[in-house]
Amino acid sequence: MAESPKKQVPLRLSAKLYDALAAWAEDDFRSVNGQIEYLLTECVKQRKKNGKYVGEDIDKPLELEIE
Repeated sequence: MAESPKKQVPLRLSAKLYDALAAWAEDDFRSVNGQIEYLLTECVKQRKKNGKYVGEDIDKPLELEIE
């Protein structure tokens, strides 16, 4: 069975969040896009598994302290 074509989604990220994702992606030998796709896939799997999102405070603003 052939995989359906991927959708393109515009995404705006803060510079700090992008830099953190880029560093993480490099550690995992992925592109930033690949890392985002991997993380979203894992979140969806978790939600399907237990019916919940990753955390209760998922909608709270993200505060990154990256140096």
